[in-house]
Amino acid sequence: MTTQTTTPSKTGDWLQLDQQLCFALYSTSLAMTKLYKPILGELGLTYPQYLVMLVLWEHDEVSVSELGSRLTLDSGTLTPLLKRLESAGFVRRGRDAEDERRVLVSLTDAGRGLRSAAADIPERLLCAMQCSVEEIQALTSRLHGLRSTLEHARSED
Repeated sequence: MTTQTTTPSKTGDWLQLDQQLCFALYSTSLAMTKLYKPILGELGLTYPQYLVMLVLWEHDEVSVSELGSRLTLDSGTLTPLLKRLESAGFVRRGRDAEDERRVLVSLTDAGRGLRSAAADIPERLLCAMQCSVEEIQALTSRLHGLRSTLEHARSED
């Protein structure tokens, strides 16, 4: 199936599906997730679990609330995800000794070891996207800026 993209004139129809940035982002996200699925399947991870692991590979121990904030996930989504990662032996959860209300998530040895198995994922995705590193960095930067702008606009409402 091929998609024909049209550019509306100044008086054209901006309500065409192909003119919607939201749909371009949404459908691209779906395509990206489908690309990740078999690669992450080799590691026994889903895409959301991979995102959790990325955060933990940066910072071996974080609170559940910090993790949720970083990934923009609520606790109702995050808790079962963390339970599955804990059952798989990649993370452990425990109460913060200084503040019992906080739950901390940290990597196990198996979780740390998984990082080396995942090391080639960015390169595999880069090849599939057929973009240069510079193009990906520029696009990522632009999307981070757009997200920040949208979050700011939403907070003003």
